[in-house]
Amino acid sequence: MTSILYHEGNRRPQDAFDSRRISDRLEEKLTRTAFTDDDKAHIEGAIFFFLATADADGRPDCSFKGGMAGFVRVTGPAEIAFPDYDGNGMFKSLGNLLVNPHVGLLFIDMQRPRRLRVNGTATVDRDDPLMAETVGAQMIVRVKARAIFPNCPRYIPQFTLAEPSIYAPRPGGDLPEPKWKEFADLKDYVHPRQPTFSGKVE
Repeated sequence: MTSILYHEGNRRPQDAFDSRRISDRLEEKLTRTAFTDDDKAHIEGAIFFFLATADADGRPDCSFKGGMAGFVRVTGPAEIAFPDYDGNGMFKSLGNLLVNPHVGLLFIDMQRPRRLRVNGTATVDRDDPLMAETVGAQMIVRVKARAIFPNCPRYIPQFTLAEPSIYAPRPGGDLPEPKWKEFADLKDYVHPRQPTFSGKVE
């Protein structure tokens, strides 16, 4: 069987710990290349996820992406899309995507608990059609999934959500600027906010 999850680096410890059989079984039974209805509900109900990228030399970076429920959408059998919101202007993750499209996304629900991984390739577009209907978006990232698989949730702590971030874009929201933009060492260097969709369709 050709694996979409494992390479020689994975196989070496699997063989050392005699876990190749269970690894292959988990791939066979749980790993998929299209989103299920349950995957869609999990992803579109998420208010955050973690995004792993790497630069052209393979140096990794991991970032937190958050918003209101529905800010990540399943847009095809094996495709998801999410907005890039106003940030610090470093473009660590999106810059990596421009030189290395391979990504890993981790969705964690700390109330149920559960988690879902999505590995694939990403594109970034300032003129994506979703821009016109995504409040606060500067760009849209689309991810074509190569492997979708759930993970054992045993070590996930159970949290109760107090409230979503006051900075998460939403229709009709008057969003405050983060305090760091007023720090004396930074305020004269902060770039202007880019035009984004306000939620009003003309």
